[in-house]
Amino acid sequence: MITFLHGTVVSSLPTLAVIDVAGIGYEVLIPLSSYDRLPKPGLPVRILTHLSIREDAHVLYGFLTEEERDLFRMLIHTVSGIGPKIALNVLSGMSVKAFRGAVAEGNVKALSAISGVGKKTAERIVVELKDKIGPSGAWEASSAGRAVSDPERRLMDAVLALLALGVKHPEAQDSVKASQALLGPQATVEELVRASLKKGNA
Repeated sequence: MITFLHGTVVSSLPTLAVIDVAGIGYEVLIPLSSYDRLPKPGLPVRILTHLSIREDAHVLYGFLTEEERDLFRMLIHTVSGIGPKIALNVLSGMSVKAFRGAVAEGNVKALSAISGVGKKTAERIVVELKDKIGPSGAWEASSAGRAVSDPERRLMDAVLALLALGVKHPEAQDSVKASQALLGPQATVEELVRASLKKGNA
């Protein structure tokens, strides 16, 4: 498995880059999100990769962030009917944060607007990924572009901690809100989690 390439950009197009690594040119298929941040030809680059082995070809897909590659792999390994081409379209069509928010909120309309993703595929993405992405995806989307207060951030982190402990989302959210109302806005994440567990409401 080739996990990354560290070399020099030879050329790049919105969907493809050629990277020179010690005199060997690697052709890498990339999403628009990575193309936008790719260095100019002649400059060094470290690009994360996913190797897809087919009967007729070995294809390298490249990404400039772990989040992009993780989402790509989640799509092709989890969602039935989605292959590498559509997964790249998803990354080209919206940011990772926007995608996570759309899935968490069940926004089929936004997902189906992506090239190659129809309504049925969008519905399948929501159904098959909602549990994996969880409520943190909705929080990422809602907090994008606006300032999140410290108390709100601590509330979010406390709910996520309870979710990690196996508490269901509605119970975790209600319990943490009640604990924050009792302890005050300056309560730490640890205090909120302990109070929530002690209350037995979570």
